[in-house]
Amino acid sequence: MKKIFLVALFIVGAFTSQAQELKWYTDVKEAITVSNKENKPMLLFFTGSDWCGWCIRLQNEVLKTPEFTKWASQNVVLVELDYPRRTPQTPELKSQNNELQQAFGIQGFPTIYFTSAEAKDGKVNFKGLGQTGYVAGGPSAWLAVAEGIVHPNKS
Repeated sequence: MKKIFLVALFIVGAFTSQAQELKWYTDVKEAITVSNKENKPMLLFFTGSDWCGWCIRLQNEVLKTPEFTKWASQNVVLVELDYPRRTPQTPELKSQNNELQQAFGIQGFPTIYFTSAEAKDGKVNFKGLGQTGYVAGGPSAWLAVAEGIVHPNKS
């Protein structure tokens, strides 16, 4: 009986820890749908995941922290737009990411762009809220910048 209880406890624990993981969308159209449904802006993370040192640093110091996880789950829909050098991508994903890089005028990595969007007549209209990149000082410093962009009228 104890074994059954422990196994059940382990399974519940596994589901609970998975529920706390963030969902990073790679399909922008899907992210737009979720963003509009949840009435949250999107956080577009333009990254070179397998070669950009500052991108990796931002991931480790901020984006993979419990503070960011808590803030992001309440405030934004996450979208990763990756430009890897060694990791293969589908032609569709490459094309989508390149179009968005051009549309947002992204010059360097990492760039994080906060935006909302709506799709009308097969076209997507983005409303930019602001952008940032790597911010020294860990999650609290980065989140202070992000919060000022997402909720500019809060004191």
